[in-house]
Amino acid sequence: MFTKEEEKEIKKKKKRTAVHLLPWVTAVAMFIQSLDGTILNTSLPSIAKDMEYSPTQMHSVIVTYALTLALFIPLSGWLADKFGTRTMFMIAVALFVAGSLCCALSINLLTFNLSRVLQAIGASMMVPIARLAILYQYPKSRLLKTMNFITIFGLLGMVVGPSLGGFLSDNLSWHWIFLVNVPIGIIGISMAKRIMPNFKKAVGKFDFRGLVYFSFALIVITMMLELVSSGLSNWFIILGGLFVFNALAALYYYHYKKTEKPIIDLRLLNIKTLRVGLTGSLITRLGIGGLPLLLPLMLQTGFGYSASVSGLLLLPSALANVAIKPFMVRIIKALGYRNVLISNTVLLGIVLIILGFVERDTPLVYYIILMVFYGFFTSIQMSAMNTITLVDLDENTKSGGNTMLVIMQQLSISFGVSAASLILSFFGSQAMGFSITQSFHYTFIVLAIVTIFSSITFRRLSYSDGRGYM
Repeated sequence: MFTKEEEKEIKKKKKRTAVHLLPWVTAVAMFIQSLDGTILNTSLPSIAKDMEYSPTQMHSVIVTYALTLALFIPLSGWLADKFGTRTMFMIAVALFVAGSLCCALSINLLTFNLSRVLQAIGASMMVPIARLAILYQYPKSRLLKTMNFITIFGLLGMVVGPSLGGFLSDNLSWHWIFLVNVPIGIIGISMAKRIMPNFKKAVGKFDFRGLVYFSFALIVITMMLELVSSGLSNWFIILGGLFVFNALAALYYYHYKKTEKPIIDLRLLNIKTLRVGLTGSLITRLGIGGLPLLLPLMLQTGFGYSASVSGLLLLPSALANVAIKPFMVRIIKALGYRNVLISNTVLLGIVLIILGFVERDTPLVYYIILMVFYGFFTSIQMSAMNTITLVDLDENTKSGGNTMLVIMQQLSISFGVSAASLILSFFGSQAMGFSITQSFHYTFIVLAIVTIFSSITFRRLSYSDGRGYM
């Protein structure tokens, strides 16, 4: 039998151990969300064939998911502060798992889209709330190490997704690309119940009008990006959509100026590291965000590889993500955020340029080497960008800054895919007269230039930015 003092000490030790495992909860959320965001791409043709739809009709599944995320992401910070991080995280993962199960059981496009809406509602809150708990729990001195850890799993899910999707579709059935989320999600809920603190913060009156303006502005721009990436060329519709987006953005800005606690506080952009981190991340992801789409597409349509092989060629970058992890903190500590972010964007651009010169008869070993370097540089870039964006936030700005980062990341995914698709369509048009292989080559080179251009944004950082928290 233990004395009361001994029992208290045991409880304290268990609590410390549980808190130490908190990054694993966030890692699980990051992994399944990024996995879900990419695993579907290689499986859509199989789903369309099974449901007796054309592949173009299935694009509505991607659009529906993206629009739902845009609607609910701005809510995540307010809900977590109001009802508690653990409570809302468990609800978010449960919704995501339920949506995944419904997707696997879908029998037509309508039920599939409705299931994706449910899944997206959970996804919109899952990662933001998990990362917010990290920001509330850990001091700034541990932020780089912790963000490095959880970012790796997000990158792993993003890279493993196409490979796993192709493998499951070719060897089992497309239903398994959703069923894999169920056991992982259940593990995440179980871990959160035992490990995640239920942080709550004082919140003001819910800014419903601000949510309407901001979320609908995100929905419009997301919808336009998805339509452009799917081949929309009607400039009347495009310009009309941009007009509606700017009108909603202007209404939100006017509303925010006279609201004490707006749903998204734009005053946070006065924090230099947050502003530079968000801007630089958006431009960088605009350049590299299309690679998981472009490379498998080039290998399949241009070079004749199977979906499984083209997806597997992304795996070396996933392994490189893990391999560089033990050295990440030391690299950034030694060089500083400014030097790392400037040089790393240039190195990523060089990898994309080299991809612009591969040919049908290029040995697979060259792809593997390129993907290893891509994995190294992407892993360093994402960890550094995410950390510098959040490093100067305090207790009053963590929730808002974290939500802004999530919104930027989600938009940049759509921007990256849309930009890659639009550039590829331009070079592949009859007016340009290029072959399929040449179209991919020039697309990679243009995206490389955009990626390298982002280094200019990171030059606004000083050499001391972020160094005090490493």
